[in-house]
Amino acid sequence: MKYHSFNLVFIFLSSLLLLFIIAPLLGMFLSTTPLHIFQTASDTEVTKSIWLTLGASMLGTIIFSILAIPLAYILARKSFPMKNLVLGIVNLPIVIPHTAAGIALLGLVSRNSFIGKIASAVGLNFVGTVWGIIIAMAFVSLPYLINAAREGFASVPERLEKAALNLGATYSKTFFKISLPLAWRSIISGFILMFARGISEFGAVVIIAYYPMTTPVLIYERFGSFGLQYAKPIAIIVILISLLIFILLRFLAGKNKHA
Repeated sequence: MKYHSFNLVFIFLSSLLLLFIIAPLLGMFLSTTPLHIFQTASDTEVTKSIWLTLGASMLGTIIFSILAIPLAYILARKSFPMKNLVLGIVNLPIVIPHTAAGIALLGLVSRNSFIGKIASAVGLNFVGTVWGIIIAMAFVSLPYLINAAREGFASVPERLEKAALNLGATYSKTFFKISLPLAWRSIISGFILMFARGISEFGAVVIIAYYPMTTPVLIYERFGSFGLQYAKPIAIIVILISLLIFILLRFLAGKNKHA
């Protein structure tokens, strides 16, 4: 009887938490008509912001994955001094305020900085451009890809890699033929998480590039200029896109579990 009561208490508390998550979203959907959502979806400014947000996040994920995957492999396979410090640095963007991250990035890539001057010399600017949006999105979302890929590589038995090396395979061939194929599901999950986190970023992006407006910035702009009723349809569209990404992630995770 006590055990049963214990379960009921936990179910009740869990239900309260789920209600806390669902209620605001459900209320937003119920208070917005489908016609208003379709009209907003056909708004040129909205569609441009959505494509900009999706494209910038995808491009940032692709570009920085070239750097993230090797680091994830090193963290999974190698022991070295101050490894825990490196792990802490990797996860730092998760815990610092994202407006602070934007300020830090702005100081690094502004036109008066060393990197900014070099970039300007080759015709590349970060402040107020798509490139600025890309690096802001990548900065706050990289930990998700690195951590997922690291777990994927850690799950690959080292004996398989050692056997391949003993049979004469090179390190690069072992990585691309054994390590990467066996860890790819975790890497794809991390890729999707990084992409999704980039889509939702506001704080760092708005510091570096208010214009061109990503969808989170546009929601803030519409809310500040016109009020809640004009911001809600855009928010609903973003939530639906995020839901599709979540479903894809869970599908991949499910396949990974049964692989």
